[in-house]
Amino acid sequence: MFMKRGKYKSSILALSIVSGLLLAGCNGDDEAPSASNDSNNNSDEPVTITFWDENASPERTPLWEEIIKQFEDANPNIDVEYVGIPNKSAKSKYDAAIAANDTPDVGSVQTTWLPEFSIREALLPLDEYFEGSELKDKINASAIEFNKKITQDGKLYGIPYAQNLDTIWIRTDWFEEAGVKEPETFDEFFTAIEKMTDKENGRYGYTIRGGAGGSFQLQRLMFAYSGLDYFDEDGKVNINDPKHVEFVEKYLSYYEKFTPKSDITNGYKEMIAGFDTGVVAMVHHNVGSYGEHKKSLEEGTFKTIPLPKTEEGKYVAEGGNAVNIAVFNSTKHRDAAWKFAEFVNSPEAQSLWNESTGQIPTNTDVLDDEWVQNAQHIKVAFEVYENPETKLYEPPFYLPDYRSILDNLVDPGIQQVMSGQKSAKDFLDEWAKAIEESKEKYDQTFNK
Repeated sequence: MFMKRGKYKSSILALSIVSGLLLAGCNGDDEAPSASNDSNNNSDEPVTITFWDENASPERTPLWEEIIKQFEDANPNIDVEYVGIPNKSAKSKYDAAIAANDTPDVGSVQTTWLPEFSIREALLPLDEYFEGSELKDKINASAIEFNKKITQDGKLYGIPYAQNLDTIWIRTDWFEEAGVKEPETFDEFFTAIEKMTDKENGRYGYTIRGGAGGSFQLQRLMFAYSGLDYFDEDGKVNINDPKHVEFVEKYLSYYEKFTPKSDITNGYKEMIAGFDTGVVAMVHHNVGSYGEHKKSLEEGTFKTIPLPKTEEGKYVAEGGNAVNIAVFNSTKHRDAAWKFAEFVNSPEAQSLWNESTGQIPTNTDVLDDEWVQNAQHIKVAFEVYENPETKLYEPPFYLPDYRSILDNLVDPGIQQVMSGQKSAKDFLDEWAKAIEESKEKYDQTFNK
């Protein structure tokens, strides 16, 4: 057994305690809207609410359908309409819905969206509901505090139902056949990419996410390599630090030499498919892709390992890596919407979701489950988060256009470097400038 139940619980808490303390936020003075404003408060009349899933897939949609079925069985007066949205178009669909004031009642939202959506007044503060719920003493308290601290008014707009950790998935059978060491350092990581590439047999050592979402993985690798904070002591962003230039130059130079040509446009699904169909030996994603790997690969032929350590031998991870349930401000059925959000975070629903997807539960009751105790990928997550020397860095999620910068500037910039149209230094300089300009505007507006 990897660790006892108590250590699991303390690990989950330690993960977000550090995250919560590292990022300061502003506290609002206004009270959350009262539940009595719900037009269906304390009513048994049938209502229908709409739920948007921001990462729909053949693997995950059935999970939501089962959770919804269980919820409707327990709440026969509430029907939930499921709308599944592919991950790569989810943010733009939410943006359009907010602009048109045509949002769902409840939605699954990424942590990076919470600051922007709350400033746009799209989300309902959940403080009052949460304080009156049994979840108050069950959901990781520091994860809740983290979600408050990244918003300008310090209110709670999302309840995290799953946490994550970026890792490297490897084909253990291939590594054993080739006699290649599983990488622990970045030098070993690059060496493994080269040694595991066998183009004659259609195998590549690695796959680079050059399409949508590539910015997240590149950023996490950069900081894992450098061990730097997001900002230095003078408040200057470290995005274009020489260590990051050094890393990006080498990392993206491996494109086509040791990775598939299609990498330049590959997003999450294509990248994972390359690993699951036997095209690549390693893929950088997170523990949450376990569900897909286990359906495609035989047990014992794959595993996950932590991102490589820094030169000083430390793990580095990004704080706030979670997905949340949020209630939208336009809902006419606040109580019903909250009931569903509450149910999604129940031990039963969280256990179903996180065991199937491979993510880390936030409800401490789930940590007693046998699958948590025995899951290799969960053990790796705790290996990183439990390590007293592990460093958590905090991106400026609180910037309203933080996510927009990643999607609209960084993702295309990665492709430009991969294709040779732009140098790594110019790319990182542009990225750093965009973050610094955004931070300056934010400080002028909110920190006068």
